[in-house]
Amino acid sequence: MSLLPHQLELLSPAKTVEIGREAILHGADAVYIGGPSFGARHNACNEVSEIAELVTFSHRFGARIFVTLNTILHDAELEPARQLIHQLYDAGVDAMIVQDMGILELDIPPIQLHASTQCDIRTPDKARFLAESGFSQIVLARELTLEKIRAVRAAVPLDTTLEFFIHGALCVAYSGQCYISHADNGRSANRGDCSQACRLPYTLTDASGGVVAYDKHLLSMKDNDQSANLAALVDAGVRSFKIEGRYKDMGYVKNITAHYRLLLDALLEQRPELARASSGRTEVFFTPNVDKNFHRGHTDYFVNGREHGDIGAFDSPKYVGIRLGSISRIGPDWFELDANEPLANGDGLNYMHKREVVGLQANRVEKLGKGESGERWRVWPNERINDLPGLKVGCDISRNRDHAWELALTKQSAERRVSVWLKLEDAPSSVKGERLMLTLTDEDGISVSESAMLPLEPAQQPEKAQASLRDSLGKLGNTIFHAEDITLATSQAWFVPAASINALRRAAIARLENARLAAWQRPPRKPEAQPPVAYPDTSLSYLANVYNAAARQFYTRHGVQLIASAYEAHEEAGEVSLMITKHCLRFSYNLCPKQAKGIKGVQGQVKAEPMTLKTGDETYTLRFDCKPCEMHVVGAMKKHIFNAPPPSSVPVSPITFFKQRPAS
Repeated sequence: MSLLPHQLELLSPAKTVEIGREAILHGADAVYIGGPSFGARHNACNEVSEIAELVTFSHRFGARIFVTLNTILHDAELEPARQLIHQLYDAGVDAMIVQDMGILELDIPPIQLHASTQCDIRTPDKARFLAESGFSQIVLARELTLEKIRAVRAAVPLDTTLEFFIHGALCVAYSGQCYISHADNGRSANRGDCSQACRLPYTLTDASGGVVAYDKHLLSMKDNDQSANLAALVDAGVRSFKIEGRYKDMGYVKNITAHYRLLLDALLEQRPELARASSGRTEVFFTPNVDKNFHRGHTDYFVNGREHGDIGAFDSPKYVGIRLGSISRIGPDWFELDANEPLANGDGLNYMHKREVVGLQANRVEKLGKGESGERWRVWPNERINDLPGLKVGCDISRNRDHAWELALTKQSAERRVSVWLKLEDAPSSVKGERLMLTLTDEDGISVSESAMLPLEPAQQPEKAQASLRDSLGKLGNTIFHAEDITLATSQAWFVPAASINALRRAAIARLENARLAAWQRPPRKPEAQPPVAYPDTSLSYLANVYNAAARQFYTRHGVQLIASAYEAHEEAGEVSLMITKHCLRFSYNLCPKQAKGIKGVQGQVKAEPMTLKTGDETYTLRFDCKPCEMHVVGAMKKHIFNAPPPSSVPVSPITFFKQRPAS
């Protein structure tokens, strides 16, 4: 089914089908996963047959499965992509998440389409165009404020779902607007192969050559965390809450999904006009903690405006974890630590030395008793003390791998059950006393009945017989169901053998499971408005990522007259914007003209002059567009990459020219 306006969807990532199953059990209403190819995460691929199994598992809970086909496609890849979409449709997939508009020109099945965040959806006009061009769900740019989200909501039809990232790693550039990886090494972010140049250390200099920042990770953002903003996002119009992380492991997906499931459930308790987008109730067997998984610090980015908090992780792109305490004593092969939490053998610890994170593993730990500022622990690391640079008394120690906590997540850490009501009664039109009927009705209103001919006798101990029947009917432990109520409505108290009533219960449960799957309605493809709506612009630069003839045909059909090829087509030889970002280094270092506004003696003195960014042998120019508050990282594609054929996963035969017709 399509998401209704009052429903809230928790959308979790899955690198593998196994992780997808756990995401559902830990409370996801939908899961997005990569297929065998054409996804924006090169190393997160799954076979269609595996995805089909995940579809069946998810639909039992009324949860949806989306498959990512969110890269730009070479002309040679269009037909394989079309065939793949047909295969995924046949596998029962509910929607495709796409970037390339050429897909809409292909002969594809009536599967629902979602516009990827790679489509760079920042404006009401762009959002409305996509909504009227056949997209049911649109993934907004992470950089939008609440005010801008509200503006988008007001501009698009009510049947269009707004999806927004609420947690995970942040790309510093607008999604779909980063070309620095392809320019430097031929690995295209728009084709799922980003080399993460944003996590490198850079030196920043001003127009006069003065060093503003030295060897800092100036393009590395903290991780997105909208835990405190869910209600505000709901009020702004967001209905699908997306967790980033198709490269993340099982523990991350379990933990972060459970964290947001609990938060959304609490919100739903307060807002009875809203509802969960799938069925069942999740019980979590651990306490979720967003600080226990890899992250670079937390930020709510621009949701509440640029001035709200620090967004950069300039010191290190690594995961430092949670501070435990400081070293109180160092021995020949150990150190002692006054810790605020218990330690365990195998914990991953670290400390900062000369702006670098130094990691170590606790091979063995021993609790010594009470310290000055917490419990005192002795730690024997996996490296010699003399080989750990900068380790000394007073050094702050953090933990970035909690071995005991992670071990707990390798076991069953949640279960999800659908409520069901059971009613046992004499079957109608039967020989009295010989036939019973068990009716099951689940929380979605799906009802089934199963009858059985049984050798019934009046119970000599009615109360005991009734209690035994309730006990047998309520044994749903190995199913997805939870008995909310059991009604015994027989004409009298019967003695029924336990084996007989258990067989009746199992048959009814199997019938209900099949009925739930049969009742599932796949969301239909949203029809395109007719006549086709006009695209907001009549010309497109390389930033539109048009990489094939079908995409060119799509934009032409929607009124675009001048269409440049995608950057990956190798037609932009000179310097261009390789990255466009809302993150501004002038603002970060208090060099923004807007910050100087109104300050006596400073106003008018600060200019948005270009700056220079350097890492290794690479040098880029920073240009600042102050009206939309954007920074452009400008550079050129390396010659050997520019002269290479445009990338394609499908072999493309080179064209050979002959001076005369070759002999046949």
